Amino acid sequence: MYDSSNIFAKIIAGEIPCEKVYEDDDVLAFYDIHPAAPVHVMIVPKEQGHVSFDDFVTNSEPGTVCNFFRKIAEIAEILGLNESGYRLITNYGKDAIQTVGHFHVHMLGGERLGPLLANDRYHL
Repeated sequence: MYDSSNIFAKIIAGEIPCEKVYEDDDVLAFYDIHPAAPVHVMIVPKEQGHVSFDDFVTNSEPGTVCNFFRKIAEIAEILGLNESGYRLITNYGKDAIQTVGHFHVHMLGGERLGPLLANDRYHL
């Protein structure tokens, strides 16, 4: 269930400040306060009520979903990550250690990133 008092809802509402990278009527991107890479940006749809990726793509209009992912590509370009590369991560549920119940995407880059998983047991 979506909690409208989650930290991302408060950031979108302007109740909590953030260092913005990009904002329009539908999308907000801002630097993570605990970066896991030299560039670590959180990208959130402003449309509230979506807890996870699955929830967002299932219950939003297709145009909203498409626009969100196009904006991610624009944000990568704004940050200069298109040439060197970047990683997108979205966590869903307890096994993925989702900590905020508002769908969001982490964009990481700015250096060569390590293995996909810390223990690298799957050798992806």
